[in-house]
Amino acid sequence: MSVNKEIKRITTNTIQEMKVRGEKISMLTAYDYSMATIVDDAGTDIILVGDSASNVMAGHETTLPITLDQMIYHASSVVRAAKRALVVVDLPFGSYQGNSKEALNSAIRIMKEAGAHAVKIEGGVEIAESVSRILTAGIPVMGHLGLTPQSIYKFGTYTVRAKHEAEAQKLRDDALKLQELGCFGIVLEKIPAKLAQEVSDSLQIPTIGIGAGQHCDGQVLVIHDMLGINKGFKPRFLRQYSNLYDIMHDAIKNYNSDVKSNSFPNEKEQY
Repeated sequence: MSVNKEIKRITTNTIQEMKVRGEKISMLTAYDYSMATIVDDAGTDIILVGDSASNVMAGHETTLPITLDQMIYHASSVVRAAKRALVVVDLPFGSYQGNSKEALNSAIRIMKEAGAHAVKIEGGVEIAESVSRILTAGIPVMGHLGLTPQSIYKFGTYTVRAKHEAEAQKLRDDALKLQELGCFGIVLEKIPAKLAQEVSDSLQIPTIGIGAGQHCDGQVLVIHDMLGINKGFKPRFLRQYSNLYDIMHDAIKNYNSDVKSNSFPNEKEQY
């Protein structure tokens, strides 16, 4: 049983201690107060306010359209709910690439206006200046390597990354660079399990995998995917823990039927 149930608030230091003692780290996304309350109450270690909100909350095809203001809105809702979990917020596309000053300003806004505990940023050596600048302000940074969804048009596909040695070596180098800069953890997305294990073993900071095998220090999934709210999205790495689409669909269908038949509300459900 995890000793962290006795801890009021998970911190970056807690996450590091979990890596040292070999305790796996659980991470899930949340984008609103009600869902974040459930995720937090269930004992999740890290809540990621992901730019995946662009997909699951707004219906966009990619993560690119979501804005910094929108991320702050979602993050502030989650922070108000989270009593235990560490809340990490994605810096959205366009808020940090190629301009370290803008990256710092974006991170400061997320911390001040949303009350977040850390930010997550995609990329390796090419964003080193932005990572360093954010860290100098005392803002914890989580890295993200492998499949980086904000670069989807560069990749042209959501297929597994770093299958070939050149890209795998760059990922190894990037991971070490992010650790050297001072990141407290790194998400590894959709890379070969063997490579993820090698990287995880080489780092002193924890890795959080999604489609990166069982040897990462922790795992993350999008909440809508693992609860089966998104119908039809079933990648190989996803374990679906419920089928809320059908449960909610049937409940709403029954409600509509009861309203149409005038059986809701009944005499006991009125004043």
